[in-house]
Amino acid sequence: MDLKGGSVYSSESVRPSNLESFASRSTLHGISHIFAYGPMSIRRILWILSFLGSFSLLSLVCVERVSYYFEYPHVTKLDEVSAGNLTFPAVTICNLNEFRFSQITQNDLYHVGEFLALLNERYEITKPTLAEPHILAALKKLANFRHFKPKPFNMSDFYNRTGHTIRDMLLMCTYRGENCTHHNFTT
Repeated sequence: MDLKGGSVYSSESVRPSNLESFASRSTLHGISHIFAYGPMSIRRILWILSFLGSFSLLSLVCVERVSYYFEYPHVTKLDEVSAGNLTFPAVTICNLNEFRFSQITQNDLYHVGEFLALLNERYEITKPTLAEPHILAALKKLANFRHFKPKPFNMSDFYNRTGHTIRDMLLMCTYRGENCTHHNFTT
């Protein structure tokens, strides 16, 4: 008894543990039944077995799927169809070097020199140490804008005039056992 005539009780015997408190508020199915208040019962043991069995099955499936993924399985399905006569296919030939330097004029360099990374915004040659001596000499000659009067510029004309042609790029072509030339291609 305490001084006021009431009974003495331990506050720890009434208060649930942190684990029980967490389990009672958890949304993970079964946890609240496993860590319930009170003594161990058959119902609690069945919940523990059900939870551990489900968790084991989940772990087994996850491990099996991850190992299957790292086997890199693949399925190749090939259907072969023979055709009597095929038309000449559409072919796209790309050249990383879009423009022929030999075809660039002083007017071209004036208008698109910065775009081509040959000139900076002040019309000066960028990185002259990277160019070969004969290319640098030609570039210096083109980049001399001292008495230059720019003319109108047309980007389509520039592409058509300075771009590579199939005649220059096609080294060899055979189709169905016969030779083909630049005449078999259209732009």
